Amino acid sequence: MTATSVRGIDHIGVTVPDLETATLFLVRAFGAEVRYDTLRRQDGPNGGPDVERRLGVPAGTQQLAIRMLALPGGGPGIELFEFQGPRREPPALPCDFGWQHVALYADDLDAAVRDCVAAGASLLAEAQPLPGPEAGEHNRFAYLRTPWGSTLQLLTYPDPQPWRHTASGGTGTWPTDPARPPALS
Repeated sequence: MTATSVRGIDHIGVTVPDLETATLFLVRAFGAEVRYDTLRRQDGPNGGPDVERRLGVPAGTQQLAIRMLALPGGGPGIELFEFQGPRREPPALPCDFGWQHVALYADDLDAAVRDCVAAGASLLAEAQPLPGPEAGEHNRFAYLRTPWGSTLQLLTYPDPQPWRHTASGGTGTWPTDPARPPALS
């Protein structure tokens, strides 16, 4: 294994149908703070072959607005994008390929769920205990849908998690699933 210069998640990019509505949700639900607008609506749209090539989007796609927000506590930023163009698919569901949800840690899971629902999210099911290697008496999670349909997970794990004691060296990687053959190189 080689060392890497990657230190962590800087920000998460989310395409939304309306930048202002999504901003309002994130501010109300999480206390997010607007840092800056990379592309203000009055300065856009931004499109053309360079944008299409750089982002891998269909011809005719234009960026209407881009905004960076920060979560409290020094977590990763959330970069919101609003596009127009020939293709706009609904958000991925957890069963679809690709990045399928964002998980945010909450000290008070019940309060975080209430704040999200009050801000316009839909709770998919009541909070559940974290399973197996993440279990602990007070370790729980809940899934919600944002107003624009993306999947959001809120979780808390104030109790020690069993995986930390069974992983290589207490902090290393999780052992390979013995039921699956090793990957071919």
